[in-house]
Amino acid sequence: MKPQLLRMALIFSLLINAGVLGAAAYRGLMADSFPGLPDYLGLSPAQTQQWHATEQDFLAQLAAGTQAIETHRVRLIEAIFAEVPDPARIDAERLAIARLQDVQQQRVIEQLLKERALLDAAQRDRLAALLLAQPAGPSGVERLHRD
Repeated sequence: MKPQLLRMALIFSLLINAGVLGAAAYRGLMADSFPGLPDYLGLSPAQTQQWHATEQDFLAQLAAGTQAIETHRVRLIEAIFAEVPDPARIDAERLAIARLQDVQQQRVIEQLLKERALLDAAQRDRLAALLLAQPAGPSGVERLHRD
């Protein structure tokens, strides 16, 4: 093969690789480009301060609730796959998870109502649209059982 042709092929290959890397980097930057809710909603400094004040406790409680649900989830799976499954233990863990999920749902609703009270009409519309655009999606178990 001629040296000129090899050089052109090498340059073409490098350009393709650079394009692929550039596209991947751009996608990575765009995925991380959400400015955060206060900026996205255009909150004033006073609104932002109130937002963060209500958000701090909410996030801590949500994390604690998520950890409690995970603890019972592990126990439920262990009970289901025990040498001899205990229906009472399975049901107790299921009920514990349901109660904790209900508490989590109430926390989210209460937080959204607090946030709603801080926002003007346009900000409320933006937040509602953003929440509606979030995918509900299948659970992990559903994804595992798909062909």
